[in-house]
Formats: sequence, C-alpha cells, structure tokens
Amino acid sequence: MDHIGQIFRPPSEAESLLLQISLGCSHNKCTYCAMYDHPDQAFRIKKWDTIAADIDEAATWSARGVVVRRVFLCDGDALILPQDFLEKVMLTLREKIPTVRRVGIYGDARSILRKTPAQLQRLKELGLGIVYHGVESGDEEVLSQVQKGSSAAQAVESAQLLKEAGIRHSVMVMLGLAGIQGSHRHAEATAKILNAMDPPFVGALTTTLVPGTPLFEQAQNGDFQLPDPWGMLEELRIIIGNSNFTRCRFHSNHASNHLPLSLNLPTDKEKAMGMLNQVLDRRDESDLKPEFLRGL
Repeated sequence: MDHIGQIFRPPSEAESLLLQISLGCSHNKCTYCAMYDHPDQAFRIKKWDTIAADIDEAATWSARGVVVRRVFLCDGDALILPQDFLEKVMLTLREKIPTVRRVGIYGDARSILRKTPAQLQRLKELGLGIVYHGVESGDEEVLSQVQKGSSAAQAVESAQLLKEAGIRHSVMVMLGLAGIQGSHRHAEATAKILNAMDPPFVGALTTTLVPGTPLFEQAQNGDFQLPDPWGMLEELRIIIGNSNFTRCRFHSNHASNHLPLSLNLPTDKEKAMGMLNQVLDRRDESDLKPEFLRGL
C-alpha cells in the first residue's frame, strides 16, 4: 500500500483497510493541530493510478484468507474531494472488493455542506457508512480562536444532512480547548451543540499542547492556560450532565484522556455522573490514568 507521511484513523477503524486517497488537510489552520504539518503531506489528491493499484493489492488479500469488511479513506478531510472522484473510488471498491460492508471517512462542516443531499445519498448508496467529524466545541468564540473554519450552526446543519442521507455521524469534541478562562462556557456550549446534533457516536478527547502549533506557542507566552486534569473532568461532567441524546455511544477513552469512560447514553448517564462526582470529590490522582500512559 502506498502510504505517505503519518496515517491517522479513528480508533474504531483499527481493523479497516486504510486507503489513502488524498494527502493532508485542505484547511490545516486549526491552532491545536500538527497532524499534517510535514511538507510531504501538503494537501493534494493522490494520482488515480496509485489508488487503483492499492485497491488491486487489497483485492488479492482474500486469496490469502484476509477478508476486507471495512475501508477508511484517508487523509484528514477526504470528504471534501470532488464528488465524481469519490464516486469513482467507491465504485472501484465495490467492483474489486465486494466483501466491503462499510466505508468511513473524515469530514467536517465545510466538506459536508459542500455536498448536496443527493450527493450524500449517492455516497451512502455506494457504501459510505460513517463520517468522523471534529466539531471540537460548541462555543463560537472558541471556534474562532482556534481557527476551526466553521461555525456551531454549520455543524448542526451538517449533522442534519448526514442524518437525512442515512450516514452515521461520529462527532469529536475537545476538553480544555477554551483554556481555564473559558472552560465552563465551552463545556456548556459543547453540551448544547451535541444535543442539537444528536449523533449516534461522540468521542471526547483531551486537548494536548503539541510543540510547533500556535496553541503551544500561546501557552508558552502565557496567553493560554490548559485546565488541569480536574478541570478537564469538570468539563466532561458538564457535557454528560447536560446531555439529552436519543441514543448515543459516548467515549472518553482516547489515549489523551485522564479518565477513560465508555457509555451508552442516556442509559448510563446516572452511573457516569456518580463516578465523575466521586472522582472529583476525592481528587485522588490514583483514580486517573498514569501520565506516562497518556499521549496523542
């Protein structure tokens, strides 16, 4: 397989074929992110011959007993690629690897809203089953500060489009993204937007200061202060406590998180709040994931 640079994928795509159809991120301005900073991963669409060769290679795996059920299309926001190109990828996967049952992709409000309802429905027909969307915050001020490139209202609109197309939506939010000063406001606004979007999957990640990013420089200069672990858990408690999902699988078990949780909401809401209340009341570091086990 032709993989250029670092390949990122959601935890739930651990057993998927990682098919890199584009490089980098078309936006690549978020102040907290360094995922695609390497010059080799400047945003571009990969050549079709390379993609086709990768699909052909994967198609031979079944002869060796490897059955490909899921495919994840890399890189950062591959959903923003032209519709005809995405359809060509999906049709080729269907033709060459008929065992594929679901295709996943990263997308954000910008890329989702560039598609018409008919285009999203067509991608669904061709096998697109889930879009992973980094919403990060429901606070417009925070979204502007981190140069997200889209608004909370656009995130809600994109969720509705995916729902109407029958495509599952996995939303990521970032604890601590507003720093200490905006922590409570960020958590409340994030709970509000998640309720409005009502996605079937939510992942709460913990903001990590990555050297070389603008957010890291702001912290070094004293213009941004990351909440401590207890502040992060306070935000998580606000988000879960104010949640009103229809049916959601809610995770805070990313490598960055201080207290791994995996919940079915609303069923596990009372249990989760009891655990968070107990941990925050005790403030005993032995309740948290050891720092050496945390990472990006």
